[in-house]
Formats: sequence, C-alpha cells, structure tokens
Amino acid sequence: MGVRLGARDVLNDYLMAARREAIYEKFEDGTFSGRIPTCQGAVAFGASLSECEFELRSTLEDWVLLGIRLGHPLGHTLA
Repeated sequence: MGVRLGARDVLNDYLMAARREAIYEKFEDGTFSGRIPTCQGAVAFGASLSECEFELRSTLEDWVLLGIRLGHPLGHTLA
C-alpha cells in the first residue's frame, strides 16, 4: 500500500529542502545574513545565526505562499 502525501506534506518537504540550500554569512559587526539561491529574493538578516535562521525560515514560508497565490511555478528541483 502506497503512502499518500497531502498538500501540507509536499509543502513541508519543499520548505525543508529549500532550507538545506541556505547560505549564511557573518558580517564584521557580528550580524548574519542568510539566503536561498534557488529562491530568488528569499533573504534574511539577524543579530545572531539562530535569529537569522528563524527569519529566513519565515521569509521562505512567505515567499512560497506568495508565489502560490500569484500562480508562480515552484518547479525547480531542490536537492
């Protein structure tokens, strides 16, 4: 018997795969930036790495939901 994935499972898998591609940089002042190259415009900043990770996760969720609402394809493959 196959496993049936719901929309929530597919979205969660997509978000997890995108977060694995995140690139973080530490600036000279000790703050951080994070971005996901395959999700153009998904960028966040934070005073600490954990704050930046949290902000990027939130930005990514908004990025995906807005893309869905606007009818943009999320067709690129995430590793």
